[in-house]
Amino acid sequence: MSALDRFRLDGKHVLVTGASSGLGAHFAQLLVGAGARVSVAARRTDKLEALVAQLRQAGGEARAVALDVTDPQSVGRCFDALADWGAPDVVVNNAGVTVTKPVLQQTPDDYDQVLDTNLRGVWLVATEAGRRMLAAGKGGSIVNVASILGERVAGGVAPYAISKAGVLQLTKALALELARHGIRVNALMPGYVVTDLNRDFLLSEQGDKVKSRIPSRRFGEPTDLDGPLLLLASDAGAAMSGSLLAVDGAHLASSL
Repeated sequence: MSALDRFRLDGKHVLVTGASSGLGAHFAQLLVGAGARVSVAARRTDKLEALVAQLRQAGGEARAVALDVTDPQSVGRCFDALADWGAPDVVVNNAGVTVTKPVLQQTPDDYDQVLDTNLRGVWLVATEAGRRMLAAGKGGSIVNVASILGERVAGGVAPYAISKAGVLQLTKALALELARHGIRVNALMPGYVVTDLNRDFLLSEQGDKVKSRIPSRRFGEPTDLDGPLLLLASDAGAAMSGSLLAVDGAHLASSL
């Protein structure tokens, strides 16, 4: 097998959470293109069905499944619904939310909403994936989508930054214990990436101020994450576990 062939996912079953829009939908399209059978999961199943139709039209194998990552029973039902394709070989743990307001205006409900989805939800999906992979007698790859805000902070998104810092430590803890079972766990740490959810802000005058602090002087595009995600998901990254992979145009390396 050539080095490039190792990035392929032919015949692999991949679950992508938070796939109804943004990076999740982009990742699903990327993974189908790499040969994977893709299960897309989110609470908004109407948007998932539209995505599945697109993926099938492009010649891929895809299916939609309802999932609320904050609900352990919903997580269990999601994995049960995938049983006929077998336990996923790869899980892209992408579901996430944020609440943007000054820290002293953040409420306990705001905090709980963000932490329940971004940290507890990642834990629930990753640990259930690990159990299913182990029961199936195979290894696998779990990719937790974190953020550079797990290592640095920005104003107005304190619960988000806290949750992503937790995801980084969660990733390393799971990598440590699951390595003996052939299950790899890594984190992808995007910087500022332009999506439909943040496009207006990032392309505004305020966004220009943020961009001026990025050494590369540009925001990321979803395609910038393609190579890093395939590396962590595929056999190309077979020796990687517990890695925290930043894709940020040197933003983390910038001076304070």
